[in-house]
Amino acid sequence: MMTASDMPVLADAPKSFIRLNDAEKHFGAVRALDGVNFTVGRGECVGLVGHNGAGKSTLMHMLVGTLSLDRGRMLISDTAEDSYTVSRGKKLGIRCVFQELSLCPNLSVAENTRINHPSLRGFGWHRRAAALIGAKLDEIFPDHAIDASDIVSDLSIGRRQMVEVARAFTVTEDPLNLVILDEPTSSLDAHTAGQLLAFVRRFVAGGGSCILISHVLGEVLQNADRIVVMRDGKVVAADAAKAFNRDRLVATMGGAGHREKVAAEAQTGERTVGALRVRARAARQRDGTELVAHAGEIIGLAGLAGHGQTDLLLDIYKAADRRKAGIEVTAPVALVAGDRQSDGIFPQWSIAENIGIRSLSRLRNGLLISPKKEEELAAVWQQRIGIRTPDMNNNILSLSGGNQQKALFARALGSDADIILMDDPMRGVDIGTKLEVYDLIRQEAKKGRTFIWYTTETEELDNCHHVYVFKSGNIVADLRRDELTEEKIIQSSFVEAG
Repeated sequence: MMTASDMPVLADAPKSFIRLNDAEKHFGAVRALDGVNFTVGRGECVGLVGHNGAGKSTLMHMLVGTLSLDRGRMLISDTAEDSYTVSRGKKLGIRCVFQELSLCPNLSVAENTRINHPSLRGFGWHRRAAALIGAKLDEIFPDHAIDASDIVSDLSIGRRQMVEVARAFTVTEDPLNLVILDEPTSSLDAHTAGQLLAFVRRFVAGGGSCILISHVLGEVLQNADRIVVMRDGKVVAADAAKAFNRDRLVATMGGAGHREKVAAEAQTGERTVGALRVRARAARQRDGTELVAHAGEIIGLAGLAGHGQTDLLLDIYKAADRRKAGIEVTAPVALVAGDRQSDGIFPQWSIAENIGIRSLSRLRNGLLISPKKEEELAAVWQQRIGIRTPDMNNNILSLSGGNQQKALFARALGSDADIILMDDPMRGVDIGTKLEVYDLIRQEAKKGRTFIWYTTETEELDNCHHVYVFKSGNIVADLRRDELTEEKIIQSSFVEAG
């Protein structure tokens, strides 16, 4: 098994591994990159932050060869790359884990590994691929519980992300010099994310290079050596990580932090608990503990990923239409999916159609859907939730990831649902969009809506009135807002379920 210290790195290599000078990229009238200068040194982790649409993904596509420069130069190991391609990048040891995962769902974990390593061929290739990915999963995520024979579509999104990351760090005939991680922890719980980031630090300490893109700003501040901030296709700040704090990062990106605002709201007045909306027992609950949610409450679900949070959300969703043992639901329900590509958007439809699908009864004109009513609903929510597009009739895939997620929130909040279920919905969403949606959730809760919110980001739980922690399909703790700390959540996540 190859460890981080064994990673192939050329001796006496120049300090700069990869460099972009005055990089520009245009998509019609849109200037996605506007004179960007960007450098990654050997043995360096560069944190890259910015709102969705700031140019981060375009920059990464340049570095892996899926897009070409319109203007500017790329140098790798001080050599100009005038005809740079994906295959050339692989030969030079550049890998990328994109935010939207690229695994083939109908293939096994081992077969997906073979796709990245054509040298795995001939008799016994499947066994060698299984050993390769298994060893890397063991190294990065020691308690992963993933078998190389597992079909990817059968894995949770968190485990798929683990496979995608581990695959990027596997090595056969090509070297491994730079790994680009685009929101690598967005579907991982705090424990698993910590394992990955610890491995990244070992990889960098061994001479490898890494670009870490994350909207979880604490991850960037704690794990990057240097931080680059992008806005509107430009680099607006670049400095040593120790020169930043969370407030400076948010301000540089063009936003303003307001954890203090949430805390202040929690202290203002007594909260009125409304009528019972949901009473539910986890399917494998071993005692009488129940999740209880009333009108006006924001309920958080926490704990290690894959321990029953999503299962309970889906059981509540199903119980809204038909009776289900152990679950009581007293109002209409809408679900905001976290895996928007698989479970959220309709990729062939417009933005307006994606928003209106949960409100068809209100959009009818006789037996048909009224395009005018559909457009009016979409326009209201475009303005209210800030969906950035010139035309709501554009295809949903024309939006950035964060704006696609806004459309899913608009679908749920624009419907008649009094109960909104959220399955880790902020995956890969920028900090500005998050803050806007957090405000909207709290506003809607004050009007009497109920939110049940599974999140892998501990900071998001600050918005909740109380939090249920899950372990092995059981609710093992119910923490009030004033009891809520990351330490208590982690401690509860590792207790043995009674």
